[in-house]
Amino acid sequence: MHCDYFDAGACRSCTLMGTPYPVQLSDRTRRVREVLGDPPMPWLPPVESPESDYRNKAKMVVGGTADAPTIGLLDRSGRAVDIRGCGVCTPGVRAVLPALAEFIGTAGLTPYDVAARRGELKYLLVTDSPGGRVMVRFVLRSQEPVARLRKHLPALLARLPQLEVVTANLLPEHKAVVEGDREIVLTQASTLTMRVNDLDLHLRPQSFFQTNTSVAAALYRQAREWTDELAPASVWDLYCGVGGFALHCAGPDRDVVGVETSAEAVASARLSARDAGATRVRFEVGDATAFALAATDVPDLVVVNPPRRGLGAPLSGWLEESGVRHVLYSSCNVTSLAADLAAMPSLRPRAGRLLDMFPQTTHQEVAVLLERTAPA
Repeated sequence: MHCDYFDAGACRSCTLMGTPYPVQLSDRTRRVREVLGDPPMPWLPPVESPESDYRNKAKMVVGGTADAPTIGLLDRSGRAVDIRGCGVCTPGVRAVLPALAEFIGTAGLTPYDVAARRGELKYLLVTDSPGGRVMVRFVLRSQEPVARLRKHLPALLARLPQLEVVTANLLPEHKAVVEGDREIVLTQASTLTMRVNDLDLHLRPQSFFQTNTSVAAALYRQAREWTDELAPASVWDLYCGVGGFALHCAGPDRDVVGVETSAEAVASARLSARDAGATRVRFEVGDATAFALAATDVPDLVVVNPPRRGLGAPLSGWLEESGVRHVLYSSCNVTSLAADLAAMPSLRPRAGRLLDMFPQTTHQEVAVLLERTAPA
């Protein structure tokens, strides 16, 4: 893949830009096996991704002025850089950015100046669904511009009929986060449907969803295949997000519980379960570790998809001592995965797979099926 922004030094987020894709893939595979100590298990062929047009979500910093905004990022000096033509974003994301740039001026949304701590519009968060519908979230410092957003929104919707959900997210604090806690929905629809394999996953504004839809679909298919092979009667999906793993692992004779701290994600998951007719799947708002430690029973299979920091000692310790027969671990950080595996020596890797979620970067996504080999 070729990128003019990278060649010009304007954006270096894709650190492997220019490296042939087969080399990227082989290097990632070797790195994963090295960090995990090359455990004696079969490795399935890596799941490849398109080299470009794969990011379904763009988190764009807004800079410049209302009349001439930049949509992209801030460089190390704090200078705003416009990368609205970014080639790793889906065409659906790129298609709406020019109209959004004009809308910023029409609605008088002054971009936030990080150094001066002035202005209103901090970010544009744009999500593109497989069906071509789009969610746009305006991250604002205060509620003051919301009235102008409402006033001019009909014209924007007329110009971009693919917009399904538009919101204002309020982030009053000056800190290194992308969004705040309060969301104001400005459209009739409040969820974006992400069609993944044979399921409709409903995505609410503050819900997490994998950034690469095609590779996420392959990840869920792999989880379903392993689960069906094991045929567990009960499954826990810890860190369940919008319910992708839980719903793919569901079955007519299988009880599935998903646990997630985000109430928005759980609301999304419950809606998806209802639409799928998954009556034996339920979702709870809560901390995954606290849920496990307080439980009075142990499922046949535990699915974990933790954040980059990994499971941590309390949960990995519980899994080691619990007696659970199988764990399906989906990891976005092979280093924390290695630490967690070392803390669970009775749960040995039975199969693994690299899923290339972020081409052009050093990021590694790994799915590992663990099986208990000794009594807990």
